[in-house]
Amino acid sequence: MTVVYNLLVVAHLLGLAAVVGGYAAGQPVVNEVMVWGARAQIITGVVLVGLAESIDSLDKHLIMAKIVVKLVIAVAVAGFAEVGRADAKRGKMIPWMTHAAGLLAIVNVFVAVLW
Repeated sequence: MTVVYNLLVVAHLLGLAAVVGGYAAGQPVVNEVMVWGARAQIITGVVLVGLAESIDSLDKHLIMAKIVVKLVIAVAVAGFAEVGRADAKRGKMIPWMTHAAGLLAIVNVFVAVLW
């Protein structure tokens, strides 16, 4: 099960790379890469927490307050990315949504590493 867990960690990091890389490459418009990266972050993050909580052999000790903070930030990133992309498809460019999604994703990295 460790292999599955580690593969999900890789997918989670690829989602992060998609959001931050999409932000760096696509300013001032939210692109599809950011949207799919944000979706991947939420899905893989929830699955990782579920696996870590339910499988004792993984020997993971989670801080639930940190998980909740990261989940709230990830949902905000996904929300800004989804709405920003929908507006961009309609021809309305709202740069602050791109910046909000990208910068919150970077904040989520700091929470993950420094907490």
